[in-house]
This record gives sequence, structure tokens and C-alpha cells, in this order.
Amino acid sequence: MKYFDKNTWFWILIGALFFLPFLGGVHLFDWDEVNFAELAREMVMSGDWLHMTINFETFTEKPPLFFWLQASSMELFGIGEYAARFPNALLGIIVLPFLYISGKFLVDRKFGFFWALSWFGATLPFLYFKSGIIDPYFNFFIFNGLFFLIHFLWKRNQVNFIFLSKSARFYLVVGGIFIGLAILTKGPVAYLIIFLTLLAYAISKSLRFGMKISDFLIYSLVALGVFLLWFLVEYSFNGPDFIVDFTIRQWELLTTNDAGHGGFPAYHFVVLLLGCFPASIFALRGLGKIEGLYPHVADFQRWMIILLSVVLVLFSLVGTKIIHYSSMAYYPISFLSALSLWQISEFPRKHKIWIAISLSFIALIGIVLSIALPWAGMHVEDIIHLFDKDPFAKANLDAEVPWSLWDYTPALILLLSIIGYWIYRKQNPDFSFRLLFFGNAVWVFAALIFFIGKVERISQRAAVEFFESHAEEEVYLVNYGYKSYVPWFYGEVQPYVDPKAYKREWLYHGQVDRDVLIATKVNKVGQMIREIPDAQLLYHKNGFYFYRRKAYAR
Repeated sequence: MKYFDKNTWFWILIGALFFLPFLGGVHLFDWDEVNFAELAREMVMSGDWLHMTINFETFTEKPPLFFWLQASSMELFGIGEYAARFPNALLGIIVLPFLYISGKFLVDRKFGFFWALSWFGATLPFLYFKSGIIDPYFNFFIFNGLFFLIHFLWKRNQVNFIFLSKSARFYLVVGGIFIGLAILTKGPVAYLIIFLTLLAYAISKSLRFGMKISDFLIYSLVALGVFLLWFLVEYSFNGPDFIVDFTIRQWELLTTNDAGHGGFPAYHFVVLLLGCFPASIFALRGLGKIEGLYPHVADFQRWMIILLSVVLVLFSLVGTKIIHYSSMAYYPISFLSALSLWQISEFPRKHKIWIAISLSFIALIGIVLSIALPWAGMHVEDIIHLFDKDPFAKANLDAEVPWSLWDYTPALILLLSIIGYWIYRKQNPDFSFRLLFFGNAVWVFAALIFFIGKVERISQRAAVEFFESHAEEEVYLVNYGYKSYVPWFYGEVQPYVDPKAYKREWLYHGQVDRDVLIATKVNKVGQMIREIPDAQLLYHKNGFYFYRRKAYAR
């Protein structure tokens, strides 16, 4: 099969045009983006890429692969927002042609195009390639680990209508390597997802699906071996502390409501339904029987339905509810969406009215939000009373933000895309799909341009600017009463000579040898004044209060 054709180059170009621009146009967001970027910054600053630190103290919550990518990017572009987000943008340029080629391999060029289109035009999948978080690489490695495992089974079972040029063992080993990379990116939950998916598939096949226990052991040992290559080096330099603390932390994330990130049982279903629009609606149709599928495609559909179910059930059961926890579902959702688009294209009578109505309803939500946000920004006095019970959020609205009528542009883009879809859905469904998905992608891109900087200005910029302004001073930087990585990354904190400087208790109450600059929120001011009475107020802005605690005279 010829992998690179004009559509492959088209998707590479589209990825570059949409994912590379404006990566550094807005500050990194607390927590995750700043947290991960700070880990990478400290790697660059210390030159030690084996011992991960945050505030130059040992960090054991994540393995290092993604931070190595970010640190490499920072070596190339310099420390900053663009470098922190560049690895994911680069992956986006890879994923779109990868999906196209994979779809062409499974079905045909049209299906491959629809698979890439379903990903590119879905809201959260698009957005994640503009971010600086771990999950895009984590999910890509997991999907490939499963993809090559499926190839192994097809080769072993001599499935018709698909040509696999390598040996079965080759696909098994490559799949294991990808799962090992996934574990090295975020942790053992990658293996758990694969294990549960394989188990569910085996049960659906009455345990007769062509895989021996020895095959599974080889797959698992290869995956473990990739992780162990790093761990043995880590152990030889730093001892067993990482693996012990890391294991405890992973269990806490699975069993507890972490840092207030709870949610209702259907949280991830709602997130995926709205966040993967419009692919999520078409994917609902892709859950059913699709006419004209080769047996291997129908089998792959079964795998994707099982993978989607495993992700939904697993992350609905864990205590911590965060949007990107269920982002592994983007792969099965985009595949099932492509199946539905392909079926409608081949059999137009399958384009049911409920699909169009559901698409319009969710699009309407996006349009209303895209109108409400700039309207609220230009009429703060009419909505500020809604925040009476949250003094910090209310004070955030004091931020000077230059809203204008141009900020209604994203709403207009989404409105035109759904109208275009309705106009062409019957006479030219393929064109209607392009209008809808490309329109939604442009809407997300426009929303980032018009909205994200303004939201950041409201939510955190006052604190970022405060710590940036003191980055080159010989002071201690810290926050009080809330969790944040902003002081370290934007304050460009260097390793301290005095080990006491890493202890908040000493910074708050000790006989410090440098001034301590402290940021807190308006709802924590009273508590802070009582606890740190010698702190002097410098100024306050948009809900943040900034204090100086003077150094003790020697």
C-alpha cells in the first residue's frame, strides 16, 4: 500500500497550519500545564534528566518521557509557553495523517479521510494538540499498543481481506513496545486499559480468539521491559524511592477524590458527548450495525466499542474526575464517527434526521456560549451579582479585558457551519460533513484566538505578572492558601543554597535571609494575616493579594 498520497500531505499541512501557530500566545494554565513545564524547565536548568524535580525537590507522580520531550523542546526554542506546547502540536501533525493512513489500510481512502476529519473537527481532540499536557502522547501510545495487538491476532488467525506483511510476532512485540512507552509517559493505567479491553474482547468471543497465554506474557514482558530500561537506570542513581512513592500516588488517584476533582457518575459520558462534538453524535450511529463492512473492519469496530466502554466504566469508577482522564476515548469515538460518515456516504438513506437534530442542539449550546461570553465581558455590571458567594471569582471580573463586537466571530463561524451542514446534508452529504467538521475546527481555533487570552487575563494573569516581575530578584517566591506552580515557573526560581528555603513553614515564619514575596487570594487574606502578621501588603489586583515579608537583619 502506498502510504503517502495527496491526502496524507493534505493532513500534514492542515495539522501544521492549525496546531503550530499561537502556541506561545497566552500564558500556561495552572495546574497541569505549568506543573509539567516547570518539571521540564528544572531538567534544563539542572542538566539532570534522570532525577525529576518540582521546585527542585524530588517529583514521583509521573514517569519522565513527556518531560524529556518538553525539555528537548525548551533546549530548541528556549524556556517558554511555545516550547512547552510544541511536542503536542508536533504529535497533532503526526496523528492526522496516521489516522488517514490507518483508515485507508482498514477500508479505503474515503474512510481514512473521514477518520482524520472526525478527529480534526472534534472540539477537545483538536484543543489538546494546542496544550502542554501529557495525555495526547499517552493515548497515542496506548492506541498503537492495541492497534498492533489486533494486527497480531489478525495475522495469527489469517484474517481475509487484509494484507499484513510482517510476522505475527513482529506485531506483538511492536504493540508491547508502545504500551511500554505509554507506561513511561504516565504510568501503569496504560496496561490496565489494554488488559481490561483484551479481557472484555476475549469474553465476547467466548475466550476463543486466537491468543495464547504465552503470547500475552511476551506482550506484557516487552511492555514491562521498556519501562524497566529507564527504571533500572533511575534505581541505580536514586534508589527505590521513585517506584515506592509513584505506586502509592497512582493508587490514591484511582481510589480518592483528588484535590477536589470529583464529579457525578455520568461525568465522562457528558464530557465526551459535548467535548467530542460533532464526532460524538456520529459515533452513536457507529455503535450499531454498519452495512458493507469486511469482517476485519467489523472486528475492529467491536474492539473500538469495547475500548470506549472500558474507558467510560473505568474512569467513572475512579474517585478523581478530570476531563482528560477519558481522553483515550477520542480514538474509538473518531473511528466510530468515521464508520458512520462512511456508511452515510455509501448509503445516503442512512443519514437519519435524529443525527441532524442532535448536532444542531449541541451546536446551539456552543453558539449560545460563544455569544454569552463576550456579552458578559461587555456587561460585567449586569452579571457580577451572580458571584456574590465567591469573592475571588467576583474580584476576577475587575480585570481590564478589551472585549468588542469582533468577539462574536466564533459564534458566527459555528452558526454558518451548522447551516451549511443542513443545506447540503441530503444533496451532497460528503460536502456537508466537510463543512461541519472543518467549521467546528475553525470555531475552536477562533475561540482560542478571541477568548483564551481574555479568560487567562481574568483568571490568573495578575499572579503571573507579579511573579514574572520579580523573576531576576534575589527573593523567595511562594503562594499561600491555594495550589499553584506559577511562582516557580514564571518566577524562574533557581535552586536554593539553604535547604530551609524549600519549606513553606520557614518562609512564612522563619528568620529568612531574603525577602519573601507571597501571593494569596482575596478569600484567604484574613487567614493569612492572622498566620503571617509581619507580611506587608504590596497591592492587590483582580482577586489576588500580594505581600512582602522582609528579610531579618543580620
